[in-house]
Amino acid sequence: MTSVNIHEAKTHLSRLLERVAKGERIVISKAGKPIADLVPHRGTPVTFGGLKGRLHYDDSVFDVDPDIQGMFYGDADASA
Repeated sequence: MTSVNIHEAKTHLSRLLERVAKGERIVISKAGKPIADLVPHRGTPVTFGGLKGRLHYDDSVFDVDPDIQGMFYGDADASA
């Protein structure tokens, strides 16, 4: 693992990113203390349906709320 200071990181960012793209991890330090890591990006595949069958909710969450409906459609009773 390589460590560079902020000035070096700004000056040689393109070169550092090339090294990171090859799998190297680089630590950026300020006053000798690590403040950030440059690491290769890990693409996370999007998976749909992972919680199917695991979440349970009351079907009433889909019911129309008369107060909210009144706010959208101007029901006189909603302002009371």
